[in-house]
Amino acid sequence: MGVGGQQTEAAVVFSWEEVQKHCSRNDRWLVISRKVYNITQWAKRHPGGSHVIGHYAGEDATEAFTAFHPDQTFVQKFLKPLLIGELAATEPSQEGNKNAAIIQDFETLRTQVEKEGLFKAKPLFFCLHLSHILLLEALAWMMVWYWGTSWTLTLLCAVMLATSQAQAGWLQHDFGHLSVFKKSKWNHLVHKFVIGHLKGAAASWWNHLHYNHHAKPNVLSKDPDVNMSGIFVLGSVQPVEYGIKKIKHMPYNHQHQYFFLLGPPLLVPVVFNLQNLNVMISRRSWVVRFWTLCFAVHVICYQNMYVIIKRRVLIKNSHWFVWVTQMNHLPMNIDHDKNRDWITMQLQATSNIEKSFFNDWFSGHLNFQIEHHLFPRMPRHNYHLVAPRVRALCDKHGISYQMKTLWQGMTDVVSSLKTSGDLWLDAYLHK
Repeated sequence: MGVGGQQTEAAVVFSWEEVQKHCSRNDRWLVISRKVYNITQWAKRHPGGSHVIGHYAGEDATEAFTAFHPDQTFVQKFLKPLLIGELAATEPSQEGNKNAAIIQDFETLRTQVEKEGLFKAKPLFFCLHLSHILLLEALAWMMVWYWGTSWTLTLLCAVMLATSQAQAGWLQHDFGHLSVFKKSKWNHLVHKFVIGHLKGAAASWWNHLHYNHHAKPNVLSKDPDVNMSGIFVLGSVQPVEYGIKKIKHMPYNHQHQYFFLLGPPLLVPVVFNLQNLNVMISRRSWVVRFWTLCFAVHVICYQNMYVIIKRRVLIKNSHWFVWVTQMNHLPMNIDHDKNRDWITMQLQATSNIEKSFFNDWFSGHLNFQIEHHLFPRMPRHNYHLVAPRVRALCDKHGISYQMKTLWQGMTDVVSSLKTSGDLWLDAYLHK
């Protein structure tokens, strides 16, 4: 058949029916800009991980490919050997269940905002953000060093360090999405420093976890953020499935109550730390071990002070992270993969929180979760500029664009858990 040559490219054509057959773990094809690629063997070497690219097996991946890759010309050298043909001229560019008009309008919008420079970062913004993180860290350590560890001072320092850690989390998120520097390698380098040295986590762990979330948000079995390991049931589909199957790992009808004990307090200090330890051991990466060692040295140098406030910092930071990240997603639609177009899929899984100086800072601009998911490489300081046009596009096509207050977003997390728990109980008892 040949791979990548002009003769093969022109001669071999496929129907969507044929492409969709190749969606298993050991047989993966996908489509990008009407070109058909066999990624079966290469998926294991994909820099973003095999799962994120495998989610689009048997599907059109054009929109996701455009969203994630800043230098598409560079990526073509990896794609060329994987090319096996193209869609037949009689075939549409996307599967039949996707709305071509929405896809075209969104592509037009993306092209416009890119021409307007909204994908270009402001270096001063990120320098000031990093500076305020380092300042909080330095002040906290100096206060404890000079004035001791009274309860009042310890609490104040814990608040300062929790704030710096939360803000460092948002900053590493920026670099992880390649939204600061023009060249990807610089984003990757600084990302390793921020998440490794300041947070004590592995960049590779975050990349593989987070890009899966962006590729298929709120999709059961594909988005790791809705994989609750049987502790919670989410949305309206999973609770009923669990109930019908008589699955009762936990009393899910009370999950909106035990969420306060198991969710925010334990995610960062327990779950994330265990996941990072697993990555450090299993992947045997010297880069991961180097940055982990740097963080460990940082901790050891301040061991006496750190032991006192570590627990408070981790718990406060965990609460901050969980509430900010879940208020945009958890109350939204959570279901199995329906293979929707990019904008429909993202809008069903995300909502926004009202803009204000505090909300922007507190959430790392993730109060613009919709815009962030549609344009993951866009610097966050530009989200508010594109938001009105995204909303207009949604209004044009009848797509729900949800905006909430900060308080409503947080209360919706609890109410959605209660609703899901009630659905489970009804199915468990009566179906």
